[in-house]
Amino acid sequence: MGTEGDQQTKSEGGIRRRVCCSCTKDDFLPEESFKSWGNYANALIQTPTRLIDRILTRSEEQEELEAKSRSQNEMKKTLTWWDLIWFGMGAVIGAGIFVLTGLEANQEAGPAVVLSYVVSGVSALLSVFCYTEFAVEIPVAGGSFAYLRVELGDFVAFIAAGNILLEYVIACAAVARTWTSYFATLLNFNSGKFLIKVNSLAEGYNELDPIAVGVCIIICIIAILSTKGSSRLNYIATIVHIFVIFFIIICGLIKSDSKNYSHFAPYGVRGIFKASAVLFFAYVGFDAVSTMAEETKNPGRDIPIGLIGSMVITTFLYCLLAITLCLMQPYQNIDTQAPFSVAFKSVGWNWAQYIVAAGALKGMTSVLLVGVVGQARYLTHISRTHMMPPWFSQVNAKTGTPVNATAVMSCATAIIALFTKLDILSNLLSISTLFIFMLVALALLVRRYYVRGETTNANRNKLIAFLLIILASSIATATYWGLSKNGWIGYCITVPIWLLATIGLWYFVPHARNPKLWGVPLVPWLPSASIAINIFLLGSIDKASFIRFGAWTGLLLVYYLFFGLHASYDTAKEFERGRGWKNIEDGNGVDRKDIPSAPL
Repeated sequence: MGTEGDQQTKSEGGIRRRVCCSCTKDDFLPEESFKSWGNYANALIQTPTRLIDRILTRSEEQEELEAKSRSQNEMKKTLTWWDLIWFGMGAVIGAGIFVLTGLEANQEAGPAVVLSYVVSGVSALLSVFCYTEFAVEIPVAGGSFAYLRVELGDFVAFIAAGNILLEYVIACAAVARTWTSYFATLLNFNSGKFLIKVNSLAEGYNELDPIAVGVCIIICIIAILSTKGSSRLNYIATIVHIFVIFFIIICGLIKSDSKNYSHFAPYGVRGIFKASAVLFFAYVGFDAVSTMAEETKNPGRDIPIGLIGSMVITTFLYCLLAITLCLMQPYQNIDTQAPFSVAFKSVGWNWAQYIVAAGALKGMTSVLLVGVVGQARYLTHISRTHMMPPWFSQVNAKTGTPVNATAVMSCATAIIALFTKLDILSNLLSISTLFIFMLVALALLVRRYYVRGETTNANRNKLIAFLLIILASSIATATYWGLSKNGWIGYCITVPIWLLATIGLWYFVPHARNPKLWGVPLVPWLPSASIAINIFLLGSIDKASFIRFGAWTGLLLVYYLFFGLHASYDTAKEFERGRGWKNIEDGNGVDRKDIPSAPL
């Protein structure tokens, strides 16, 4: 994928390593389909055939692992379970609790926002289990993109990949804007002091935040320099942040008033679940930790401890913080931009708002750092498959980090953070996150119950039928929730159907694969419940967010049909030919069963 002349490469152990970073046409479109206009026209004519091939083709675990060589340099294996726990807590604590707790308590759930955190936390924990098994057995930087590509095929993986990247950009942009709000309160200004209003822009996009842009640039530089250095900075900042959290809980409870809990759920059960769907934002950081599997010394031990441990601790702290906030102030008086700082100011502890604001800034800085690290690694692995230009997959030999991917994703984050308001970002983020987590749980069920060449046609067909029923009943439940304000009869139909389908999968379809190192317990119950909860929470998100989600997915399809499809098709076929020649050299011949085939 390199060029000659100035861009020399050298071979070390069979891996082509780039001496210096290049930026030529072959770094972006090196595939056969783009060598000439004639080739491209021929590729477009073959679009239907190639699309069917990509929809029905699964990657293989070995292919995902071998794809690391396309980055020219290896990422350094420097992380342990200790690093992952701090990365997990740094990625999560600070995002939701300081960004959205005030907004959702004020407008959707009231003091019952603590129950919203419990619901979203349980859903996230189920997803963490599903992620962990994949991360242990496929330790690459691609995270859920790689897992979906192996189990559900290239096309599904690409749609998920685009939404994964959107998820990270939006999450970091939302945190960056809230960073500005807390910075303003730290300087004893109103939380919106540093926003610049431009009346000529559309509502929701007319409050510019230049400080958020500056923060994104600084975090980008830190993430580029070193993953291990980022880890050290992260857990130092997170330790300080934990102390501030305990300060908030202890001092906040001292100034608590039980009268503020007199109307515990003013918006009812619907408000609790609606807030849960948005507050799922608070847990998305753990996804970034799974992308660090490639840089983990012992994935089989470190990843389960790091992911599950950080999630349990985080959920517990979130609930305590939500309880404290709503005891300090009536829910209707909670500030939606910097809730904890303003809460201490409202109870007469003006000095405490500075400690809270400083702690929040440290927490959100950690979230931004881990988010930037995670999003760059996603883009790195996606570009290794050539669904995105391979230029993004280049790893710097000196720093061992994906410089190009980090810089580009940080720029996208900074642009979104400059223009877009928090409520628009949070709803759109939740759709992408819940959609991807649902797909990962589905992929885990496929992984456990289907192995090509071993699962019988009868068992495959039963698996397909039960999975379709689980999905359909979950969608029906979410739809009924979204459309029916007070009804309950529909749940008496859809929930039992989901239950019977899960029982049928458990009883009638034998396991085809057992995990090698670490596995999700209670299969199929746990991943099936994860699918149902994630889809149900989708039913609580507003219509406008679904329209934006659909528009973004439409843009992804346009890019895929004109570029990503043909690039990934050529790359996959080249991989198959190379493997075929290797088999011939080894005296094994080439068997069609060795070539990736349909997902089911």
